Amino acid sequence: MDSSQASTLGTSGSGGNGLVSTQTTETANATPNDDPKQNLNQVINSIQKTLGLLHQLYLTVSSFNAASQLPLLQRLNSLVTELDNMAKLSEKCNIQVPMEVLNLIDDGKNPDEFTRDVLNGCIAKNQVTKGKTDAFKGLRKHLLEELEQAFPDEVESYREIRASAAAEYKRLAQSQSILQNGDVKVKTEL
Repeated sequence: MDSSQASTLGTSGSGGNGLVSTQTTETANATPNDDPKQNLNQVINSIQKTLGLLHQLYLTVSSFNAASQLPLLQRLNSLVTELDNMAKLSEKCNIQVPMEVLNLIDDGKNPDEFTRDVLNGCIAKNQVTKGKTDAFKGLRKHLLEELEQAFPDEVESYREIRASAAAEYKRLAQSQSILQNGDVKVKTEL
């Protein structure tokens, strides 16, 4: 693959939200409306090409002699060209990487640990929220039972009002594409 087909990954800085944003630039034959997936593939290919060039450079330097000076200079020039290409391509990719992932990599750990920890945290919070919801449902049921014993007419009136309000809300939700949990359906326009 030639350098015009390769792309690279560069960091443009970190945002205040703990994410590092990376972007890639347009090459001479690329259009501003390139597919983001294609841009990312170009970056990945450029990184792989750069790693290959670094390996070749390592082999040349480790067995250096006077006759290998020209190949060494050629490989250095190829590496500089590919790194320049990587910097240009990095301006048209927009990738956000959480700082925690970079810290895990710096510590020599697997970045999948971050994903696992985030998912485990979400599951734990979900279980706590579900427990609170179930507790409130139990409290509501218990209160209605107690109120029904003390005020049967008022509770019957309350249940009728709730039933009519629920039916009205359901009808409104169907007409406005609102989901049962209160979210609004969003139509994607292509």
